Amino acid sequence: MKGLFRIFLIAALAVVAAGCTEEPEHANTALGNFDALWQVMDEHYCFFQYKDVDWNDVRARYRSKITAGMTSTELFALCGDMLKELQDGHTNLAAAHDVSRYWIWEKYPVNYDERLIDEHYLHFDYRRASGIKYQILENNIGYMYYGSFSSGIGEGNLDLILNYLATADGLIIDVRSNGGGLLTNVETLVSRFIDERTLAGYISHKTGPAHDAFSEPYPYYFEPTRSHTHYLKPIVVLANRGSFSATNNFVSIMKSLPGVTIVGDVTGGGCGLPFTSEIPNGWNVRFSAAPIYDKNHKLTEFGVEPDVRVDQSDDDTARHHDTLIDTAIKILTSN
Repeated sequence: MKGLFRIFLIAALAVVAAGCTEEPEHANTALGNFDALWQVMDEHYCFFQYKDVDWNDVRARYRSKITAGMTSTELFALCGDMLKELQDGHTNLAAAHDVSRYWIWEKYPVNYDERLIDEHYLHFDYRRASGIKYQILENNIGYMYYGSFSSGIGEGNLDLILNYLATADGLIIDVRSNGGGLLTNVETLVSRFIDERTLAGYISHKTGPAHDAFSEPYPYYFEPTRSHTHYLKPIVVLANRGSFSATNNFVSIMKSLPGVTIVGDVTGGGCGLPFTSEIPNGWNVRFSAAPIYDKNHKLTEFGVEPDVRVDQSDDDTARHHDTLIDTAIKILTSN
């Protein structure tokens, strides 16, 4: 079992254990379901203090809007609005008819156009394996786009990809609009860009229902993959606001490595390990339950700052250029 998966499993079990206290039973009514939702968040959500949220005040404001004749749809909308107070993309309420969400990246420039890249940089001539699109660009810079950390990464596939890119003078890893996925895939990918045991960050878990009840943060490390191909030349990682959750974690770790530059926008954040609970009417709530810190003990819940801040320019779009890729190429060819 991979080290990262093991440490997150331990954290998840700790969240469950912290919630194994006898709780009052809530009725399957509008008021009962609201109270059940508020309580599970009150006891298990992990960022109240970090975000300076007065959860009791939130309860008072939203609970006062509940009426005896409220429909299920109206209650769902009210509860969804309450959860948005947390400004957390990992916090969702799921019912049969809808899923509430807080996706901050929808308010920002996308800074990514797949068609532009496919046509004018890859010339519709690229390879694809394990969810990764890759090719060597005209200036001998390797390029790989990974669109989702939910796409499994085979070690053999990575060997083939990195062997093909080995002659490139530098590598662009594009994770723009990658909304996340499995943290084990983060570990698999990062392990190809390190040559020694590397501190990836820290994790903590709830130890009780109080908002400040947390374990001491404990470190987790990544090991370089043994007997497989590595790429240790200069790397530029491209990110945007859609780089969320596991991708946020990937960018945070890559930023700490020597020879790696992050280019683009602040990532979308999402550094809490998600957990799911159910309220009496069968709706499921997913929320951040265990905070993940970077190697400097900082939370990246609101995103990872790039080393070089760049937006896609209108002029470049008109000229069929990707501003971020062009910036990455300049960085890699100047080394």
